[in-house]
Amino acid sequence: MGEKGQTIMMALTAFFFLGMFATFPAGCFSDSNQHPQSKKKSVHLASPNRFGSSVIFPVQGNVYPLGYYFVTLKIGHPPKLYDLDIDSGSDLTWVQCDAPCTGCTKPRNRLYKPNNNVVTYADPVCAAMRYPGNQKAKDPNEQCDYVVTYADHGSSLGVLVKDYFPLRFTNGSIIGPRLAFGCGYDQKYSGPHSPPSTAGVLGLGNGKASIVSQLHTMGLTRDVVGHCLSGRRGGFLFFGDDLVPSSGIIWLPTSRNSPEYHYTSGPAELLFGGKSTGVNGLLVVFDSGSSYTYFNSQAYRATVNLLTKELNGKPLKDAPEDQSLPICWKGTKPFKSVGDVKNYFKPLILSFTHAKNVQLQLAPEAYLIVTKQGNVCLGILNGTEVGLKNLNIIGDISLQDKMVIYDNEKQQIGWTPANCERLPRS
Repeated sequence: MGEKGQTIMMALTAFFFLGMFATFPAGCFSDSNQHPQSKKKSVHLASPNRFGSSVIFPVQGNVYPLGYYFVTLKIGHPPKLYDLDIDSGSDLTWVQCDAPCTGCTKPRNRLYKPNNNVVTYADPVCAAMRYPGNQKAKDPNEQCDYVVTYADHGSSLGVLVKDYFPLRFTNGSIIGPRLAFGCGYDQKYSGPHSPPSTAGVLGLGNGKASIVSQLHTMGLTRDVVGHCLSGRRGGFLFFGDDLVPSSGIIWLPTSRNSPEYHYTSGPAELLFGGKSTGVNGLLVVFDSGSSYTYFNSQAYRATVNLLTKELNGKPLKDAPEDQSLPICWKGTKPFKSVGDVKNYFKPLILSFTHAKNVQLQLAPEAYLIVTKQGNVCLGILNGTEVGLKNLNIIGDISLQDKMVIYDNEKQQIGWTPANCERLPRS
């Protein structure tokens, strides 16, 4: 879950607690895990021509002013459209649920309506999401409840269900696999701003609850997720490895010691203008659910101090009246884009010390925004102040105009510059 508008929100990590909450009101769900009852014919499930075919989704949104990127998925039989935040910081996909619903932002006719398709506690997909400390025995026929809590203190409480996801694969097949996801009947949002306008979250993390992991288990795709987010607007998302370039990608191994954080690497050293800042040992998390990038307090203070020193004598002044982000500057006249001001700023680099010659380059476009007031603001925030402790989050602002690939089979993250405004042919 990313920032909504100007709200600072982080969907870093989702923790699941299953089977610990009261059941839905009677009649909302049954414990059946069979196909929904319908007089219509069942969805035809064709088989793709080969293992590893991919699915491509157009992405909408931006870092500023909207504050998040989202895709539209079809769910159900007959299918309905749901717009979902793309979030590599969590693995459970959930939609707002007509159960009835508390904290839902969509009108009732836009909510997901369950139909005798609840996942029971005995289902392997429920067991796959059990975390240490949550092994309490349950009646195997009881519904599989969940709660997902995000780092911004927002949450979704609900029950797991299974339904059809009509998908068009790059090899020409049209498939309707039956996948598990959350039907969220109690949503809570933090911060002073209004809740997001989307219907839920598409979890892209590497846990077994994710949609791509389920597709991989069915033999439909490789366990690979990628996105290409345009710095202007939109982009695309893909499941599978068909779009992964054969060369030109910078690959970084992910950590196997931090299972609670989905795409983590490090340690990394922070460079400014190609020179060491003296800040090293940084634990880095790649999270498309966060609009902005977050440094721990040491790295954040070093960055702000170096930028302040670098801007001394430049035609930029502090703009505290602009509340878009904590630190903003104004020029002699309003800026129209980061291109107008980028020459005043030096690039930042995260150099990963345990990976040979692997660096994540953060040009000014990867850490600055220009606001509606025509000021330029720092899109790197103090993560320690908002409860991230020593973590460093690489958010959408720093992932723009790159193809970013999360390869769960090889446990690595890759990126390469790309034109994200052109949707690949599916």
